[in-house]
Amino acid sequence: MKDVMGKNISRLRKEQKLTQENLARAVGVSAQAVSKWESGQSYPDIEVLPKLTDILETNIDSLLGHIPGDLKKTLYQAAYLSDDYYWGLQPNDLCYEVLRLVPPGKDTKLLEIGCGEGKDAFFFARNGYNVTAFDIAQSGINKLQRLAEMYHLHINAFRADMLSYRLQEEYDVIYSSRALHHIKPELRKEIFENYKQHTKLNGINAMNVYLRKPFIEPPPEQDDFAYLWESGELLMKYSDWRIKLIEEKIYDCMSSNVKHQHAIDIMIAEKVM
Repeated sequence: MKDVMGKNISRLRKEQKLTQENLARAVGVSAQAVSKWESGQSYPDIEVLPKLTDILETNIDSLLGHIPGDLKKTLYQAAYLSDDYYWGLQPNDLCYEVLRLVPPGKDTKLLEIGCGEGKDAFFFARNGYNVTAFDIAQSGINKLQRLAEMYHLHINAFRADMLSYRLQEEYDVIYSSRALHHIKPELRKEIFENYKQHTKLNGINAMNVYLRKPFIEPPPEQDDFAYLWESGELLMKYSDWRIKLIEEKIYDCMSSNVKHQHAIDIMIAEKVM
């Protein structure tokens, strides 16, 4: 747990654009103490935690890497424990559209929201993007980190809940595939405003969402935390951006080894002002 907390302190400190010395001064400890926290050699003292979480704009659960009730928020924590990749390693077709529209460079920052086991984040990192990715399932994050280490890639992968996590820095690309149905409808406006505000000028948001269609049966996985989107709803979130791609399609799926169908909206939008 020290390692998880240390990585979270380091990530949040950098998001706040603080040096270790800045954070140490604000909290009232030495820079060496902050260095030890971030390297996993020690914990912050309990009396320091309230001030630390205020400065880093987080809470103690998130700092510890604990998401209350997280096993009740995802179907996939257990599925990702397998050595096999539940979703495979073939990147989503949307990845190639991102590659075409925003060619990668060492300073091209890309965020994946709801990365699962990380097949798309891995693809982007191998192609030269500076990748950050998060998911609620720690087992998925662990697999992505192992994959990155195997190929000597740097991916800033961490555990977070998209319902509560808010972006603090800007990205050239914000990407999400087959994850955004976990955002409750009443939270979508505020969350997507956060994503849009933290997209760089001329950057893109590339996303797809599952749709509600009365003629398509529910999937075999009983996901109590899924909230399907309406056709065109994602597009309306970006009515003030330049739309580079919009497509609605129905496709066959074999997750859970049961053939079924999904309807999906696919969109890429560019921030132009």
